[in-house]
Amino acid sequence: MTAPRRADAVIVGAGFAGLYMLKRLRDQGLTAIVLERGDGVGGTWYWNRYPGAKCDVESPYYSYSFDPELDQEWNWTTRYPAQGEILAYLNHVADRFELRPDVHLNTTVNSATFDEQANEWQITSTGPDGVQTTHARFCILATGSLSESTTPKFEGIGDFAGPTYHTGNWPHEYVDFTNLRIGVIGTGSSGIQVIPEIAKHAKELLVFQRTPNFSVPANNHELDDEYLSEVKARFPAIRERMRRTASGLPTDGRDELAVGADAAHVKKIFDEHWTLGSFAIQDAFADLATSQEANDKLAHYIHDKIEEIVADPEVAERLKPRGYPVGSKRMCVDSNYYETFNLSHVHLVDVRETPISRITRHGVATTQGEYELDAIVFATGFDAMTGAILKIDIRGRGGASLRDHWEAGPRTYLGVSIAGFPNLFSIAGPGSPSVLTNVVMSIEQHVEWIDEHIAYLRSRGFETAEALPEFEEEWIQHVNEVADQTLLTKGSSWYLGANVPGKPRVFMPYAGGLDAYRERCNDVAEDNYRGYRLA
Repeated sequence: MTAPRRADAVIVGAGFAGLYMLKRLRDQGLTAIVLERGDGVGGTWYWNRYPGAKCDVESPYYSYSFDPELDQEWNWTTRYPAQGEILAYLNHVADRFELRPDVHLNTTVNSATFDEQANEWQITSTGPDGVQTTHARFCILATGSLSESTTPKFEGIGDFAGPTYHTGNWPHEYVDFTNLRIGVIGTGSSGIQVIPEIAKHAKELLVFQRTPNFSVPANNHELDDEYLSEVKARFPAIRERMRRTASGLPTDGRDELAVGADAAHVKKIFDEHWTLGSFAIQDAFADLATSQEANDKLAHYIHDKIEEIVADPEVAERLKPRGYPVGSKRMCVDSNYYETFNLSHVHLVDVRETPISRITRHGVATTQGEYELDAIVFATGFDAMTGAILKIDIRGRGGASLRDHWEAGPRTYLGVSIAGFPNLFSIAGPGSPSVLTNVVMSIEQHVEWIDEHIAYLRSRGFETAEALPEFEEEWIQHVNEVADQTLLTKGSSWYLGANVPGKPRVFMPYAGGLDAYRERCNDVAEDNYRGYRLA
């Protein structure tokens, strides 16, 4: 044990959320430290280094909006930013605002316990100097929605003689798949991005698919100087627009309905979006997220596109997503994903028809037989939104455990605070718009609101802010009611925790849009933080 230390606030995580939170608290004169388990800043973009890793939000918009000078000085190179460029951007931010001295790397947070006598948090962590306790008035969870990777518990998973990789925890060094037999398990966003890249090098690629996903072409390309100059000239107006939309993007969905519209017109609108390249195709009509009839039109359109692209009719049929609405699992944005299955050395294994029975010394065995492999890639996703939080032993008033409080699913007030856990805040966590929006805009809104909340407490002499149970209950009901008005709950997605065995099936993000959410949070603040016990 090293000597205890003190700070006004401890922030867990050094991604987009943690870095901006550190800057804001510093700006109001508070001492804050960031505890980060990686050996560098970047959060999700530090860990997800797999070939083909990109963001599905366009580069100029997947960036901080708080500093106009930062907007002008950074030059993105491609329409959709690759992992390495996003990581470089976040490192630039850490250097530009001199944040590194307060970021403690290679440090894992083990527990956070609220001391009711001192009205402060005791956070224990393990880092380069061993186990350390930090005392802080505020504890802020910037742990990321997609940061705790998950691997199915296949029988024999430790028996495989070759190397295994997880897209969410990729090696820093180059992985050479040249002339190897590779198996990729999983066809969500990560799988859809990594499969075309591995196919360029592997001797043979086997794709083990349980549930096919809807995907649209990214039409990614390099950004020229003229485009960047135009965007920079319009950035003030663009940023203001982004703050006022449901998606956190400068464009929002159309008002037109697909139900009742002429079939040729519907196809024309879908064609325009398909050519444009973006998951915004699911906002091409206003009723795609609420009407099954409208949603089916988009599903059939994407099915037709798969048929056009994939040469083998049987493979095309297996790649068609069925049984859930478009958008109820996160829409994927790809670079030649479907085209990859036209390559003679790429084979699709439908593990819904022939499930994986075990991992063997030599490869993957299904109920149909064994596939010999040189390496296995798990693109099996994340314990989303709650996984990284619940990995920490968090104890509130009376020693109450957050794990127990969330046993039936996460409960928050506004997605920011938790009843019984004073001065504990989460950024882009369950109950907030986060993953259903341009998450950087959601992160900024959260960080700014938390920062202003803390400033309010300090200016009025309050030591603690604690969500009231009845307001937490009302918010959870509201989150559920909004989700139930959509088709989002109809798919077995990570939005519901359906990808993690034993996890409660609760729709976690807020589906009401960032604009409505921002207005609700502002109303709470203007009413002297209604729903909080301030003491």
